[in-house]
Amino acid sequence: MLIKHGTVLPEPGLKGASYLSGWNSITDLERRSLAKQLDEAGWTFFYMAGQVKTSAFGFDKEKRMRTAVRRAIRDARLQKCNCLEIDQVKTKSFLGLPYVSVFAHSRQIQNGKAFRGR
Repeated sequence: MLIKHGTVLPEPGLKGASYLSGWNSITDLERRSLAKQLDEAGWTFFYMAGQVKTSAFGFDKEKRMRTAVRRAIRDARLQKCNCLEIDQVKTKSFLGLPYVSVFAHSRQIQNGKAFRGR
């Protein structure tokens, strides 16, 4: 789960690590626990329809992954969402060139029931 840096949360105690510029990887909660905390606080954890699928080729495993995730974040930003839930990561190769595919959904964390993308 990646959350845009500066996203207001009802419980400021979430632990995360900077993953990409402006986005933090949540390291202390799984999705269900986060959704439960948000619900108990009266907040909404929107799930955007339409899966985001991105890929990146290259021999450097870490760079390949970051490129694919960066592309998925771009799609979350286009939907004006402040969260990205990575559903699945697949690593394969094509003609000897390794690639990674990232499957994700944009999410929005906010106080209130009506979607307010920012």
